[in-house]
Amino acid sequence: MKVLGLLKRVHGTITVPVTPASFSLSRHLSDAVPSAPKDPTNKFTYPPVYDPYGPSPPPSSKILDLADRIASLLPGEIKQIGPALLLRLNQPLPRTLSGQGLSLGSSQAAGPGKSEEKKKEEKTAFDVKLEKFDTASKIKVIKEVRSFTSLGLKEAKELVEKAPIVVKQGVTKEEAAEIMEKIKAAGGVAVME
Repeated sequence: MKVLGLLKRVHGTITVPVTPASFSLSRHLSDAVPSAPKDPTNKFTYPPVYDPYGPSPPPSSKILDLADRIASLLPGEIKQIGPALLLRLNQPLPRTLSGQGLSLGSSQAAGPGKSEEKKKEEKTAFDVKLEKFDTASKIKVIKEVRSFTSLGLKEAKELVEKAPIVVKQGVTKEEAAEIMEKIKAAGGVAVME
Protein backbone atom coordinates (compact mmCIF):
# COMPACT_ATOMS: atom_id res chain seq x y z
CA MET A 1 0.00 0.00 0.00
CA LYS A 2 2.91 2.34 0.69
CA VAL A 3 4.17 1.70 -2.81
CA LEU A 4 0.83 2.69 -4.32
CA GLY A 5 0.76 5.90 -2.31
CA LEU A 6 4.30 6.79 -3.42
CA LEU A 7 3.52 6.06 -7.07
CA LYS A 8 0.36 8.11 -6.82
CA ARG A 9 2.33 11.14 -5.65
CA VAL A 10 4.90 10.78 -8.38
CA HIS A 11 2.67 10.01 -11.37
CA GLY A 12 -0.65 11.48 -10.37
CA THR A 13 -3.50 8.98 -10.82
CA ILE A 14 -2.63 5.35 -11.18
CA THR A 15 -5.03 2.68 -12.35
CA VAL A 16 -4.36 -0.72 -10.86
CA PRO A 17 -5.59 -3.68 -12.94
CA VAL A 18 -8.04 -5.86 -11.02
CA THR A 19 -7.18 -9.53 -11.06
CA PRO A 20 -9.13 -12.47 -9.72
CA ALA A 21 -6.35 -13.03 -7.22
CA SER A 22 -7.02 -9.64 -5.66
CA PHE A 23 -10.72 -10.49 -5.29
CA SER A 24 -10.01 -13.82 -3.69
CA LEU A 25 -7.53 -12.20 -1.33
CA SER A 26 -10.10 -9.66 -0.25
CA ARG A 27 -12.67 -12.41 0.15
CA HIS A 28 -10.35 -14.39 2.41
CA LEU A 29 -9.51 -11.34 4.43
CA SER A 30 -13.19 -10.61 5.04
CA ASP A 31 -13.72 -14.23 6.16
CA ALA A 32 -10.85 -13.92 8.60
CA VAL A 33 -12.57 -11.11 10.47
CA PRO A 34 -13.79 -12.53 13.76
CA SER A 35 -17.54 -12.66 14.04
CA ALA A 36 -19.63 -12.43 17.16
CA PRO A 37 -19.28 -15.56 19.28
CA LYS A 38 -22.18 -18.00 19.05
CA ASP A 39 -24.50 -18.23 22.01
CA PRO A 40 -24.07 -21.75 23.50
CA THR A 41 -27.55 -21.65 25.02
CA ASN A 42 -29.18 -21.21 21.60
CA LYS A 43 -29.55 -24.84 20.52
CA PHE A 44 -31.24 -26.09 17.40
CA THR A 45 -34.97 -26.68 17.72
CA TYR A 46 -37.14 -28.65 15.37
CA PRO A 47 -39.83 -26.80 13.44
CA PRO A 48 -43.43 -27.29 14.62
CA VAL A 49 -44.08 -29.82 11.86
CA TYR A 50 -41.03 -32.02 11.41
CA ASP A 51 -40.91 -34.43 8.49
CA PRO A 52 -37.72 -36.54 8.53
CA TYR A 53 -38.21 -37.52 4.88
CA GLY A 54 -38.37 -33.94 3.67
CA PRO A 55 -41.27 -32.08 2.16
CA SER A 56 -43.68 -34.22 0.20
CA PRO A 57 -45.55 -33.03 -2.86
CA PRO A 58 -49.26 -32.32 -2.53
CA PRO A 59 -51.56 -35.25 -3.39
CA SER A 60 -52.65 -35.59 -6.98
CA SER A 61 -56.22 -35.11 -8.12
CA LYS A 62 -56.64 -38.90 -8.45
CA ILE A 63 -55.73 -39.38 -4.80
CA LEU A 64 -58.05 -36.59 -3.66
CA ASP A 65 -60.88 -38.08 -5.73
CA LEU A 66 -60.20 -41.53 -4.27
CA ALA A 67 -60.22 -40.11 -0.73
CA ASP A 68 -63.59 -38.45 -1.39
CA ARG A 69 -65.02 -41.70 -2.73
CA ILE A 70 -63.75 -43.68 0.27
CA ALA A 71 -65.19 -41.11 2.70
CA SER A 72 -68.61 -41.47 1.08
CA LEU A 73 -68.73 -45.27 1.60
CA LEU A 74 -70.77 -46.97 4.29
CA PRO A 75 -68.88 -48.16 7.40
CA GLY A 76 -69.28 -51.82 6.39
CA GLU A 77 -67.78 -51.11 2.98
CA ILE A 78 -64.87 -49.17 4.51
CA LYS A 79 -63.94 -52.28 6.55
CA GLN A 80 -63.67 -54.27 3.30
CA ILE A 81 -61.12 -51.91 1.72
CA GLY A 82 -58.06 -53.24 3.57
CA PRO A 83 -58.53 -56.94 2.78
CA ALA A 84 -59.53 -56.14 -0.81
CA LEU A 85 -56.37 -54.08 -1.35
CA LEU A 86 -54.19 -56.78 0.18
CA LEU A 87 -55.78 -59.36 -2.10
CA ARG A 88 -55.39 -57.13 -5.15
CA LEU A 89 -51.72 -56.40 -4.36
CA ASN A 90 -50.99 -60.10 -3.64
CA GLN A 91 -50.05 -59.38 -0.01
CA PRO A 92 -50.69 -61.90 2.77
CA LEU A 93 -53.67 -61.22 4.97
CA PRO A 94 -52.78 -60.32 8.55
CA ARG A 95 -53.26 -63.14 11.02
CA THR A 96 -56.05 -62.79 13.52
CA LEU A 97 -55.20 -63.17 17.17
CA SER A 98 -56.76 -66.03 19.04
CA GLY A 99 -59.01 -65.15 21.92
CA GLN A 100 -58.39 -68.45 23.70
CA GLY A 101 -57.25 -68.03 27.24
CA LEU A 102 -58.46 -64.44 27.52
CA SER A 103 -61.05 -63.74 30.13
CA LEU A 104 -63.06 -60.66 29.32
CA GLY A 105 -65.63 -61.06 32.06
CA SER A 106 -68.12 -63.63 33.23
CA SER A 107 -69.35 -66.14 30.68
CA GLN A 108 -72.90 -65.88 32.02
CA ALA A 109 -73.26 -62.41 30.51
CA ALA A 110 -73.67 -64.01 27.09
CA GLY A 111 -76.90 -65.68 28.13
CA PRO A 112 -78.53 -68.79 26.69
CA GLY A 113 -79.39 -67.10 23.36
CA LYS A 114 -75.73 -66.81 22.33
CA SER A 115 -75.00 -70.54 22.57
CA GLU A 116 -78.08 -71.35 20.48
CA GLU A 117 -76.92 -68.97 17.74
CA LYS A 118 -73.55 -70.72 17.60
CA LYS A 119 -75.25 -74.10 17.17
CA LYS A 120 -77.41 -72.76 14.34
CA GLU A 121 -74.41 -71.62 12.28
CA GLU A 122 -73.79 -74.37 9.74
CA LYS A 123 -70.40 -75.22 8.38
CA THR A 124 -70.25 -74.66 4.62
CA ALA A 125 -66.66 -75.63 3.82
CA PHE A 126 -65.31 -79.05 4.70
CA ASP A 127 -61.95 -80.80 4.56
CA VAL A 128 -61.44 -84.40 3.47
CA LYS A 129 -58.84 -86.25 5.50
CA LEU A 130 -57.28 -89.54 4.41
CA GLU A 131 -57.06 -91.56 7.62
CA LYS A 132 -55.53 -94.79 6.37
CA PHE A 133 -55.41 -97.11 3.38
CA ASP A 134 -54.78 -100.74 2.59
CA THR A 135 -51.18 -101.26 1.44
CA ALA A 136 -52.37 -103.53 -1.37
CA SER A 137 -54.55 -100.73 -2.77
CA LYS A 138 -51.99 -97.94 -2.36
CA ILE A 139 -51.71 -97.33 -6.12
CA LYS A 140 -55.50 -97.06 -6.50
CA VAL A 141 -55.68 -94.52 -3.65
CA ILE A 142 -52.88 -92.47 -5.23
CA LYS A 143 -54.78 -92.43 -8.55
CA GLU A 144 -57.96 -91.28 -6.80
CA VAL A 145 -56.09 -88.52 -4.95
CA ARG A 146 -54.62 -87.35 -8.27
CA SER A 147 -58.10 -87.32 -9.85
CA PHE A 148 -59.50 -84.66 -7.51
CA THR A 149 -56.28 -82.70 -6.89
CA SER A 150 -53.91 -81.06 -9.32
CA LEU A 151 -50.91 -82.99 -8.00
CA GLY A 152 -48.44 -84.98 -10.04
CA LEU A 153 -47.73 -88.64 -9.44
CA LYS A 154 -44.77 -88.04 -7.13
CA GLU A 155 -46.56 -85.38 -5.05
CA ALA A 156 -49.71 -87.52 -4.74
CA LYS A 157 -47.63 -90.53 -3.65
CA GLU A 158 -45.84 -88.46 -0.98
CA LEU A 159 -49.18 -87.07 0.22
CA VAL A 160 -50.79 -90.52 0.52
CA GLU A 161 -47.77 -91.93 2.35
CA LYS A 162 -48.12 -89.22 5.02
CA ALA A 163 -51.58 -90.47 6.02
CA PRO A 164 -53.43 -89.36 8.12
CA ILE A 165 -53.43 -86.07 6.22
CA VAL A 166 -55.92 -83.61 4.71
CA VAL A 167 -56.08 -84.24 0.97
CA LYS A 168 -58.72 -81.68 -0.03
CA GLN A 169 -59.71 -78.46 1.74
CA GLY A 170 -62.67 -76.11 1.52
CA VAL A 171 -65.12 -78.27 -0.42
CA THR A 172 -68.89 -78.49 -0.12
CA LYS A 173 -70.53 -81.25 1.86
CA GLU A 174 -71.72 -83.06 -1.29
CA GLU A 175 -68.30 -82.88 -2.95
CA ALA A 176 -66.63 -84.11 0.25
CA ALA A 177 -69.02 -87.08 0.43
CA GLU A 178 -68.29 -87.93 -3.22
CA ILE A 179 -64.51 -87.81 -2.63
CA MET A 180 -64.87 -90.00 0.47
CA GLU A 181 -66.83 -92.60 -1.54
CA LYS A 182 -64.15 -92.66 -4.27
CA ILE A 183 -61.37 -93.15 -1.69
CA LYS A 184 -63.41 -95.88 0.04
CA ALA A 185 -63.91 -97.66 -3.30
CA ALA A 186 -60.17 -97.50 -3.94
CA GLY A 187 -59.39 -99.11 -0.61
CA GLY A 188 -58.78 -96.15 1.69
CA VAL A 189 -60.56 -94.61 4.67
CA ALA A 190 -61.39 -90.91 4.58
CA VAL A 191 -63.30 -88.66 6.96
CA MET A 192 -64.93 -85.27 6.61
CA GLU A 193 -63.83 -82.53 9.01
